[in-house]
Amino acid sequence: MNTSILRRKRVVLPALATVAVLAVGGTVWAASADDVSGAERDRVAAAAVDAAGGGTAVDVETSDDAGEAYEVEVRTADGAEVDVALDRDLGVVATERDDERDDERDDERWDRDADDRVLTAAERGSAGKAALAAVGTGTVVDVEASDDRGVAYEVEVRDAAGAEWDVDLAADFSVVAQHADR
Repeated sequence: MNTSILRRKRVVLPALATVAVLAVGGTVWAASADDVSGAERDRVAAAAVDAAGGGTAVDVETSDDAGEAYEVEVRTADGAEVDVALDRDLGVVATERDDERDDERDDERWDRDADDRVLTAAERGSAGKAALAAVGTGTVVDVEASDDRGVAYEVEVRDAAGAEWDVDLAADFSVVAQHADR
């Protein structure tokens, strides 16, 4: 009886070890299978950067979505992120900028990450002018998008006396609130 148990242990233990090694190896392979490397990565990245209008490919992966072969994340010169989906022939299937409005929400509300969106030069200029007009005179220190309800832009202004002001603006650049930073 002892010989039978010993024989089973000799068979079962190596079999379990083999299964464990294969499971770990398969997990590592599956985790790295999505990454694209070498010359193929360079070729795919170049196509995605071109589709995004310039920038740097941050992440290049294969896609398991129907009609897509690759998914590429591109960071543009203005700091925005563009997700580009390409087919096997490197044709553009879809692009999506991180600063686009969420189509399912009404036009006056930005998505919950609105304060992360990249402002255009025109938005920065208009917000700066409106904030300066509200404070009277000074220098615009910072202009940011806002995720506060009813506030599209948050502008920081340093007045001629050196005091800093926070000016909140609506989407039409009208002043919602302003207060001196103390």
